[in-house]
Amino acid sequence: MRTPRPSRRAVLAGSAAAAALTAVPALGSRAVAAEGAAYRWRNVVIGGTGFVTGVLFHPAVRGLAYARTDIGGAYRWDDRAARWTPLTDHLGWDDWNLLGVEALAVDPAHPGRLYAALGTYAQSWAGNGAVLRSEDRGATWTRTDLPVKLGANEDGRGTGERLLVDPRDSDTLWLGTRHDGLLRSTDRGATWAAVSGFPATANPSGQGITFLVAAGRAVYAGWGDGDGTSGTANLYRTADGTTWQAVPGQSSGTAAKVPVRAAYDTHTRELYVTYANAPGPNGQSDGSVHKLRTTSGKWTDVTPVGPGGTRPDGSVDTFGYGGIAVDARRAGTVVVSTNNRWADVDTLFRTTDGGRTWTSLKDAAVFDVSETPFLNWGGVKPKFGWWIQALAVDPYDSKHVVYGTGATLYGTRDLRHWAPRIRGLEETAVRQLISPPAGEAHLISGLGDIGVMYHERLTASPSRGMATNPVFGSATGLAQAAARPAYVVRAGWGDNGNGAHSGDGGRTWAPFAAQPDIAKDAPGPIATNADGSTLLWSFVHWDGTKYPAHRSADNGTTWSEISSFPKGATPVADPADPTLFYAYDTDTGTLYVSTDSGLSFTARATGLPAGDSQFKVVAAPGRSGDLWLSAKWNGLYRSTDGGVTFTKVAGCWASYTLGFGRAAPGAGYPAIYQVGSTETITAVLRSDDEARTWVRINDDAHQWGWTGEVIVGDPRVHGRVYLATNGRGIQYGEPS
Repeated sequence: MRTPRPSRRAVLAGSAAAAALTAVPALGSRAVAAEGAAYRWRNVVIGGTGFVTGVLFHPAVRGLAYARTDIGGAYRWDDRAARWTPLTDHLGWDDWNLLGVEALAVDPAHPGRLYAALGTYAQSWAGNGAVLRSEDRGATWTRTDLPVKLGANEDGRGTGERLLVDPRDSDTLWLGTRHDGLLRSTDRGATWAAVSGFPATANPSGQGITFLVAAGRAVYAGWGDGDGTSGTANLYRTADGTTWQAVPGQSSGTAAKVPVRAAYDTHTRELYVTYANAPGPNGQSDGSVHKLRTTSGKWTDVTPVGPGGTRPDGSVDTFGYGGIAVDARRAGTVVVSTNNRWADVDTLFRTTDGGRTWTSLKDAAVFDVSETPFLNWGGVKPKFGWWIQALAVDPYDSKHVVYGTGATLYGTRDLRHWAPRIRGLEETAVRQLISPPAGEAHLISGLGDIGVMYHERLTASPSRGMATNPVFGSATGLAQAAARPAYVVRAGWGDNGNGAHSGDGGRTWAPFAAQPDIAKDAPGPIATNADGSTLLWSFVHWDGTKYPAHRSADNGTTWSEISSFPKGATPVADPADPTLFYAYDTDTGTLYVSTDSGLSFTARATGLPAGDSQFKVVAAPGRSGDLWLSAKWNGLYRSTDGGVTFTKVAGCWASYTLGFGRAAPGAGYPAIYQVGSTETITAVLRSDDEARTWVRINDDAHQWGWTGEVIVGDPRVHGRVYLATNGRGIQYGEPS
């Protein structure tokens, strides 16, 4: 979860009070960001790594498809280049909540038109949603802000699509919301109004409308808040665009279930609907597939395999149904996906006879994940997938099937051989980055959900995949010994302990021989001193509870508690003096220092900005006691005396994250990179003169929403910078 940034007016009022507390002078030079630094931005290639929630082939244009993700924006498939093109990277810092795509819609009659409903969270702390509309397949957009919230990263994010162009009128669009009923636009998305005649009552905590689908000239809406009582319905229909009615004859067995997705067979005039007892992607244990013959109103249960069966080990086979797609070329040919089937593993079922018989495509599947080796999950054979709710059949090729998982998109051209179809689509939420000063790799990354990766090349997915021994889910810490770069440590949620060390720069790993008990439940940031002789490990539970940090002087064999270390703080090692560590207490605005290799900490500077756990202290490379504090909207501060005093950098009114890279030719100080604000816009900035002046190095087309986690420059290549995003992977920029 990321909270929105206050307005600049509110920020400036707050920063004045914070500055008064520091009682130190500001640097005299004015740090104004110059425009016009030409940079080329690309993704560091990993390949997917996030939940693809929807895939949509255009019904009238061969090779044209779109994909949506829960936190990483929308993409268009470039069939000639065989890769995805990101369409929403222009969304900036203030619009971070719009990087989640709730729904997409295309206009079958106008191939250039594309619509996207955006909004990551529907909670009170998140902003309202928006609809983007394009006449050129997403190359450029026009935006309409909505008066309601959307929830692309909430439960039910794999349902849909919730956005639809009316089959009778291309100027009319429908948008189903979670908590605010049905909206309609009659001017191609420019303005929206609530549909007063929709019969279902919105639930402030429910799913609302889960999908909208055209069936001939009629529109059907799935309703996710049915409770199984008499008179409730989970499917509604309008034939004239004005009057909505419950569809009669629905099975009593589906009345309390969530209609997840639907697809219409134009040949047989049958509407297929998948159901589950929860919106997903988690929490489903029951589900079914039904079809409605729209000409007669007859319902038929065509569920391939019913949940609830007994497995060989005696356990119950539980799952729901998710994705569904019809073959536009062949009548009665349909593909559906199971979802949340952890024991027997999810699959796709395919029928060619309208659901009378089904074949599991998993049984004969052959996978090739050589392009994205992380999908081996640390040496485990790739599974068919999980969280399968996005599913599409190419309307021009019956054997071209694509489905999404929690980590990638898989595709086939023969219904047997499957491989990732993910080039250009990067959705990682990035937590840590290191750019080593020497060695094979220019980058090591710590990521959400897929642990730590060693990037031998920036243009190919790491050949070793995820770091193993242990394999991590989400990484919580990553650090390198400044004077001994072959020594790297990491922390996170692991399968064989929650901490590990490497003696070869991150190529291979071994778990710590022991770990503090609290590390099992609350692994947090970790640091190693300059020569790698001492480790400090801080512990923060996912619910925010902070615990005492621990120290090891024997490579993780034994650990001792540090009572004087501020609980939950991030330990920072001095890059030149192995006896020095720093820790910033964000609760009190106090910098703590250890001069005995982490055995004890004492307070130095006090009265600094407080109240936000994301304030960051960074040590300048190759120097002892040269510290920089990014204090978000309180600004940027620097200490050159080991934290005894801090001076505020003038002109930089907001600093969210900061890092260093190779110095410019002829310069005596490392290049400084930050995500921050020197004028009105939050941007990616570089300074080659110790923060006296800044140049903006990103542009309006490359903003990627929230980018406040970490930024590092390359210590070997001046101008190259690596930027963590919260859903668009690792971006790296170089002067063009």
